[in-house]
Amino acid sequence: MNPASGIQNKRQAGLLALVVVVVALAAGEGCGGDQPQSALRRSDIEAVPKGSPPPLRRLRTLSGRILEGGPEAFKRQIESLRGYPVVVNKWASWCGPCRFEFPFFQRLARKHEKRIAFLGVDSLDSEKEAAEFLERFPVPYPSFFDPKAKVAAVFRGDRVFPTSAFYDSKGELVFTKQGGYSSEAALAKDIRQYAR
Repeated sequence: MNPASGIQNKRQAGLLALVVVVVALAAGEGCGGDQPQSALRRSDIEAVPKGSPPPLRRLRTLSGRILEGGPEAFKRQIESLRGYPVVVNKWASWCGPCRFEFPFFQRLARKHEKRIAFLGVDSLDSEKEAAEFLERFPVPYPSFFDPKAKVAAVFRGDRVFPTSAFYDSKGELVFTKQGGYSSEAALAKDIRQYAR
């Protein structure tokens, strides 16, 4: 065997291995490409829990829906929940960090559903894509459709995806977190600290 052809074969094999790795990464099979699994099923959000206070019960009947009305409707919703802390999650169907943290919001909204209100804000997204996303990741609260990030601007969340906002029981914005949560424990900590 010619030594030069052996070197050429090794180069080709190395190049082929590199191509396989690049294709696998592009297909989402490596480097965190795995999609998170939904923490809830559609049936988990259909029944309104017994013993929920009336404002939270009314909000729960809107679970998984996309609401219109812009900033004014959002402000009216916050006002109607006075007496209860509110956690707001700004998301978009195309946003990877939003998808990563969505199961955290699913689980913690269910855990606190008789004491804390949760709201979503779907910004810079298409309503069709958002609806499809919510079919895969059902949440026990509604989301406001926010195609131009005007709702998100109400809580200083119009620039970063995702953003979370915390309102106290008086309806006052007390904290806005720019960027996603790396763990459910980190979100739970902020809920304990700010959703009072």
